[in-house]
Amino acid sequence: MSFFHDRRKKKILILIGHPDVTETLSAELALLYETAAVKAGHEVKKVHLGELKFDPILHKGYKTIQELEPDLKKLQETINWCDHFVLVYPNWWDTMPALLKGLFDRIWLPGFAFNMRKTNQGTPAFGWRKRLKGKSARVVVLSGTLPLFIFLLFGDYTNEIKRGILWFAGFKTKVSRFGPTEKAPEWKKNEWRKKVMRLGMLGE
Repeated sequence: MSFFHDRRKKKILILIGHPDVTETLSAELALLYETAAVKAGHEVKKVHLGELKFDPILHKGYKTIQELEPDLKKLQETINWCDHFVLVYPNWWDTMPALLKGLFDRIWLPGFAFNMRKTNQGTPAFGWRKRLKGKSARVVVLSGTLPLFIFLLFGDYTNEIKRGILWFAGFKTKVSRFGPTEKAPEWKKNEWRKKVMRLGMLGE
């Protein structure tokens, strides 16, 4: 039996976190990951941020319940369904695009991603329950500047997604950083393509 037949087949969700629905490097890499994953026998569902219909603004914070749009409910269901979550997005101003942040503001809710612990009397207690524990994630971040240069200037620009969002909900997350995308020669982009295809084949 081959190595790949021995590996557990996964249910994988790929989210393209670029708001532009036309051709982007984010979408290209996501497609390469998807193609390799399907070929290796994984079950894949892909979602494009720019095609979702929702209000990205959490108007009242968490003081009142803001009804989720159908696309957001379906995305929550797909996140619950998956074993492995792949997120591909461009780094803009040292963070994710505003629409992607708005998506997490809307769906990363108590009862879905986490629950804060309470005492028997109902008062807040220390800690929280990670409702998505047991899942893994791969974050692919594209930047117009060399990733090391960004890190030296501003620190870890993936901490918000890796720890503040995914780890908080229970995901074991690994990050791949590619850049500078705008000036990279074709041979360098081919290296990124090969890395993404290998990740897709392995379901990582």
